[in-house]
Parts: sequence; structure tokens; C-alpha cells
Amino acid sequence: MAETFIHPSAVVDEGAVVGKGTRIWHWCHIMKGVEIGENCNIGENAFIETGVKLGNRVKVKNNVALYTGIECEDEVFLGPNCVFTNVSNPRSFIERKSEFKKTIIKRGATIGANATIVCGHDVEEYAFVGAGSVVTKTVPPYTMVVGNPAKFYAYVCRCGVKLDKELCCPACGKSYRKCGHGLAECDDQQTNNVQVEG
Repeated sequence: MAETFIHPSAVVDEGAVVGKGTRIWHWCHIMKGVEIGENCNIGENAFIETGVKLGNRVKVKNNVALYTGIECEDEVFLGPNCVFTNVSNPRSFIERKSEFKKTIIKRGATIGANATIVCGHDVEEYAFVGAGSVVTKTVPPYTMVVGNPAKFYAYVCRCGVKLDKELCCPACGKSYRKCGHGLAECDDQQTNNVQVEG
């Protein structure tokens, strides 16, 4: 396992927890009370506020700010300059710290460059938010959304490739089935005859 690395220009406050093998690059600020898992990569000029939790193998690209209320599970990818909020109706002259909303980015999800995630809306397992999109509602598992406001574009595989109309991945061959409000991976014994509309 690689050693933990913190660039000399980065500020990691006393009381922050940084896991083994994590790398924190130039001009970052990690506040007290932050929990960062193992083997994460925190890109240049990132800011992580008290109370934020990152799982293992999370990649935070350059210029990302994570505010209180944000939680990322394992293997999340946060693209450069993506934006998170934690208050629905901010005013500079009204303190609303008691109204911070929680947003969870679940395992394996990708947030594209310059995307905005409005607080209180989760991005579920292996979902994919396209670059520049604005998320105003929860994104279901294995779903790609694009636009402003972000809307359904396609279903995607765990490996990030768009699924075909039979909900199979043309790259790795993994198949999926509709489940609740999103998709689930098929077990070896299951068959998948679902057709995707459009």
C-alpha cells in the first residue's frame, strides 16, 4: 500500500482523519472533523469542510469544494470544478447552519466536470452525472443524467459504458434488470429480457 502523502502547501487541520495511501495535493484545505478513507486522491485547490465523509478510493479532482452535509461512499469520482450546495435558500444575512441538508453520493457514482448537485438529492450507486449538468432530484442507480435540470439520458454499466436496449453492457457483457426506480445487476441465474424504451 502506498504511503499517505500531503503536499507541503496543503492545510490539514488537527482533528481531520486521513486514511492510509491517500494523497492530498497542492493548496488544499481539510478542516477538523473531516473523515477521508484509504487510497483517496484529493486534487489541487480542494476544500473539504467539517463533517464531510469520504469513503475509500474516492477521487476528488481540482477545485472541488465539499461542504458540511456531503458524504461520498467508496469509489466515487468527483470531476473538476463540480459544485455542491448544503442550503436550499441561502442568504448572507441569515444563518441557516441548522438547516444544512445531507447529500449522499453513493458507491461508484461519477459527477462530471462543472456539474452542480443541489442539496438533499442523492446520486445513487454507479449513477453518472454528465458534465455541466444541474441535479435537482435524486439520480437512480446505474442512470446517466444530463442537462439543466438534469434528466434521464441512458442507463450505464458499473464500468461506465452506456447499456444497450437489452440492458447489457457492450464493453464487459454485464447485464441488468429494472428494479424499483433504477437498475440492479443480474445474478448469474437470472435472465434479462427487458427492453429499454426509446
